[in-house]
Amino acid sequence: MEIGMKIYYEKDTGKVILNTGEKSGNVAPTTREEDFSYFKVLAERVPDTVGLIELEYRQYAQDFLNATSYRVNTETGELEFCYEPFPSSEQGEQAYQKSLSEQFAVLEQRTEATEAAILALLDLGL
Repeated sequence: MEIGMKIYYEKDTGKVILNTGEKSGNVAPTTREEDFSYFKVLAERVPDTVGLIELEYRQYAQDFLNATSYRVNTETGELEFCYEPFPSSEQGEQAYQKSLSEQFAVLEQRTEATEAAILALLDLGL
């Protein structure tokens, strides 16, 4: 069986508290309640203040390899990645963004749509 990462985070800040990592082989999925009893860093917290993102096995694998850090956007509940080794803003904060793999997928879709539109125009003789 293959089990993706679980990312527990502070709901109010988006700061990651725990990444359980990926597992494969003779493993079984755990519940949120079991995780709160297994992991001390979770047991010390009030469960209602902790959010959870469950990923598919190998989801964002390349992003985790290339990113220098990641967090959860508290407004969208989605992961954001930072790919820069040092803060880039004038305030000394890291620049977080959607995963590069998601951005690449959007660009691929747009490219395909653009190519289809150009071919349609060429067929019309415009």
